[in-house]
Amino acid sequence: MSKFWSPFVRNLVPYVPGEQPKLAKLVKLNTNENPYGPSPKALAAMQTELNDNLRLYPDPNSDLLKNAVANYYSVQSNQVFLGNGSDEVLAHIFHGLLQHDKPLLFPDISYSFYPVYCGLYGIQFDAVPLDEQFQINPADYAKPNGGIIFPNPNAPTGCLLALDAVEQILKASPDSVVVVDEAYIDFGGETAISLVDRYPNLLVTQTLSKSRSLAGLRVGLAVGHVDLIEALERIKNSFNSYPLDRMSNVGGAAAFEDREYFDKTCGLVIESREKLVAQLQAKGFEVLPSAANFIFARHPKHDASELAAKLREQGVIVRHFKQERIAQFLRISIGTPEQNQALIDGLGDL
Repeated sequence: MSKFWSPFVRNLVPYVPGEQPKLAKLVKLNTNENPYGPSPKALAAMQTELNDNLRLYPDPNSDLLKNAVANYYSVQSNQVFLGNGSDEVLAHIFHGLLQHDKPLLFPDISYSFYPVYCGLYGIQFDAVPLDEQFQINPADYAKPNGGIIFPNPNAPTGCLLALDAVEQILKASPDSVVVVDEAYIDFGGETAISLVDRYPNLLVTQTLSKSRSLAGLRVGLAVGHVDLIEALERIKNSFNSYPLDRMSNVGGAAAFEDREYFDKTCGLVIESREKLVAQLQAKGFEVLPSAANFIFARHPKHDASELAAKLREQGVIVRHFKQERIAQFLRISIGTPEQNQALIDGLGDL
């Protein structure tokens, strides 16, 4: 049937998401989902929205949620863009802001969707190696480029780049868009949104999938200068003019308004992460410093793929990447204390 494909489809290498197993009893620590449910206020708002109005289209501008995001981050609503999860937002960014003659720069170990988007949109890229400690070195990005993108904290390493280092990258490339992908920022970092009014080339993306426990809702956002946001709006309205449904608008807005629940659950994840790091280090693991809701760990005496297989036999799923530099690491999502203990028990005495 591939005779019906457009020519460019043959060469695409699609992104492969983490496994979503069908067995209910598995301890699932492989996709960085939040172990704690959404804000009760978000759930209540969505329950209220389950009514006859579902026969009507949602607000195409998602003003309710845009205003909630703008209020939360003290920016103007016309500095906020919304889409179906941050992956759709990133797709529009690659398409509308990163297609240039010079190569796009991103870390060699990073979110594996970036090279996929480059293939989809015909973008040349240069994968910039992380240093020996798996950290981003801002000086490595001070060279000719058609744009820069990196997660902060980085994924899958979990390592955080300080805000002054982000600023260093921005200053070195004033004529390029610099995208800071903050899917995990709420678990230990400081958002770069505070810099958007000083740097018109800065665009910050976030998601409600991780820290706000709404991965099943698919809501992502970008914050930046109005000129950057306008470019994304032009693409959105040429692609999908109603990206967010009624549930997403009211649920997302309520999640941003419930700061108390947000702070509490982020705090619990951070507390569990630090405890799990200590437990793994006690078993001889090297664990990279993480500011995310996952950790990246390797053991000097045990093969990572064998450890992942052993854990699976114990009913615990973690993520193993086969990429050369990180083939001996496991990425482990932070679960509830009970789930984390199941991981420790599954490792036993190695």
